[in-house]
Parts: sequence; C-alpha cells; structure tokens
Amino acid sequence: MAEQERSFEEWEQEVLPELRRSPLWKSTVYRKAMYLYDLAWVDCDELKADFRGRSLADQLIRSVGSVAANLEEAFGRGVQTADARRILRISLGEAREARGWYLRAHRLLPTDLLQRRIALLDEIIRLLVVSIRRP
Repeated sequence: MAEQERSFEEWEQEVLPELRRSPLWKSTVYRKAMYLYDLAWVDCDELKADFRGRSLADQLIRSVGSVAANLEEAFGRGVQTADARRILRISLGEAREARGWYLRAHRLLPTDLLQRRIALLDEIIRLLVVSIRRP
C-alpha cells in the first residue's frame, strides 16, 4: 500500500532536527528539493513495481537527489561565488532532468501525482533561476 502523501508543511514539521538546524535550511529552494526527494523515494516504489519502470526509478531518484546535493555543495563553496553559481546551474539541470523523468513516467504514475510533482519541480526551477541571476 502506498504511503500517504504529506503536504510540504506537514513534512517540514517532521524533518530531523539536525537538518532544520543547518544554515541551508533557511533556503526555500533547498527545503523544496529535500521535500521532493522524500516524495520521489515513495514514487520510485511505485515505478519499480513494473519492470519497465525500474531504470526510470533509478534515473529519477539520482536526478532528484542531485538537486539538493548540488545546493549543499554550492552553499559549501560560498554563497554568490562564481563556483557556487556554476554548481547552482548543475542543480538547475538536474531539476529539469527530473522533470523529464517524471514526464516519461506518465504510463506508470497517476496523472494527479505527476501534476503535483511537475508543479513542485517548476517551482524549484524558478527559484534556482532567480538564485543564479541574483547579483
């Protein structure tokens, strides 16, 4: 049986305190990326139920995980440095890739779920674009 999907607000309340204490937690895009990862984790269980979805699940969880991981790396390199912006662009590319993997999963995941994931990814993409363009 599939796990009940929690809202972003519900999810935030249940996040490990160690993560909430991180300075990176103040970043909306980081919190959204971490939320997406938890959602994708469950979505991958659904994808892996069909042999055709196994490689899709592998690609999806890697790209979704890379969104947050690259944000962590960029933050560690120093905010607003040229190197951090380069890594943010990588994160943006991963978010766009994840969007593509979700679109390719349309035969295995419910339409309403896909619409919610695409909307969340579109929000993450917008936030990343703004971060990259910020002087």
